[in-house]
Amino acid sequence: MAQVEATTERVVAADPDKVFDTLADYSGTRANLLPAHFSEYEVREGGDGEGTLVHWKLQATSKRVRDCLLEVTEPTDGELVEKDRNSSMVTVWRVTPAGEGKARVVVTSTWKGAGGIGGFFERTFAPKGLARIYDEILGKLATEVEK
Repeated sequence: MAQVEATTERVVAADPDKVFDTLADYSGTRANLLPAHFSEYEVREGGDGEGTLVHWKLQATSKRVRDCLLEVTEPTDGELVEKDRNSSMVTVWRVTPAGEGKARVVVTSTWKGAGGIGGFFERTFAPKGLARIYDEILGKLATEVEK
């Protein structure tokens, strides 16, 4: 099994603290940022960054649905880490300054991929598909914070 990684980034015209707070607001704004690929969104504990436990289903393709139960931590300033209890997937959201009144948001997901031919296709196509989903989230984030 090989490590699979998907990364997407965007610069948004908003203060980094505002961007981070919006991403960390699982009990409020975060649900509104998710595209149609996500369903059954539910905050089970916490709701604001560190200590949050959130559930959703992610349908990346017509045949692939992940049932995710994510523990959220904030190991460093400007970083949210979502570790899925149901798989090896870890998603890291990093928000850093990108000039006057701007923030760079980088989202990276990693997981242990399948072996064999299925793993080859997963390593080839899954990062691109997940990157498109994250790009949609980042677009909605930009719309939200640039108001």
